[in-house]
Amino acid sequence: MRYIVIGAGAVGGTVGGRLAQAGREVVLVARGGHLTALAEHGLRLRVPEGELTYRLPAVEGPRPLGELRADDVLLLAVKTQDTAAALDAWAAAPVAGGGTAGERLPLLCLQNGVASPRIALRRFRRVYGVCVWLPATFVEPGVVSAPGAPLTGILHLGRAEGGTDDAARRIAGDLADARFEAPVVPDVARWQYAKLLGNLANAQEAVSGPIEGAAAEGLYARVRAEGEAALAAAGIAHASVEEQRAVRGDKVTLVPLAGAPRGGGSSWQSLARGTGSIEADYLNGEIALLGRLHGVPTPLNELLQRLAGTFAREHRPPGSLPLTDLLRLADEAQKASA
Repeated sequence: MRYIVIGAGAVGGTVGGRLAQAGREVVLVARGGHLTALAEHGLRLRVPEGELTYRLPAVEGPRPLGELRADDVLLLAVKTQDTAAALDAWAAAPVAGGGTAGERLPLLCLQNGVASPRIALRRFRRVYGVCVWLPATFVEPGVVSAPGAPLTGILHLGRAEGGTDDAARRIAGDLADARFEAPVVPDVARWQYAKLLGNLANAQEAVSGPIEGAAAEGLYARVRAEGEAALAAAGIAHASVEEQRAVRGDKVTLVPLAGAPRGGGSSWQSLARGTGSIEADYLNGEIALLGRLHGVPTPLNELLQRLAGTFAREHRPPGSLPLTDLLRLADEAQKASA
């Protein structure tokens, strides 16, 4: 199988680099300065064993590849807000022997949140959800870091509509050779919703800094409680905190890496890079959506969604809203919704 990594940033670059290290054929898809750096200098992957360089084919879209191969696997690792555009670019790409990528090729959604598999199923027949537990950072164009050890990450995967198949098991085998644990599960959405609850902290961290200390942790607890209430009202199951801890254990321990500081999670990184967009609409916004559909107030998640979007559009630096101000806004939002 050949792996085409659509969005070779922190997560995509790490997975692509590790697959290449394991001897798998990999193509990286990127744009702008990152694409230029990948083409000129290769992918530089900073991991606990050192900096590894992989000179892999790097393209901006499907056209330079000509017809795709029947054994290609598409790994979608863009942020959810960029999903539709990426799928539009790849779904109609021709595949050798006839048909298109959307008709014939497997697509794995290596993304936060739960929305992308549903978006993808509108364009692709074979869609797999992936619950991504993978600490990684986009350091600079051409350079990504992944400090996890002894495993680089844990990637639960399964059919987006539920169930498993032989393709998922073959892909999981390749990922296992590439220093990932990749359980193939029939209920991948259950793991994705559990991860979603944890990712509700991303916007809080992005706008107000690390969630450390009683005040910040207390606010996140209130945000998460809204999420749990919304999932319960919608009848959506999720893996428990205890179940997640049992699976993770000490398999992915963060190792300090020279020249690769980890400033924060994916939303923090979006603000730090000044991308102009952020995934809060598909994290806190997912809870706001469920709350509106099922009559559950979610004022804190709505607040964080709105603040994160404003920070991204106005290119505000991450962590620049004082926690005291965020707490005041949170209290006001809850009072207004009572």
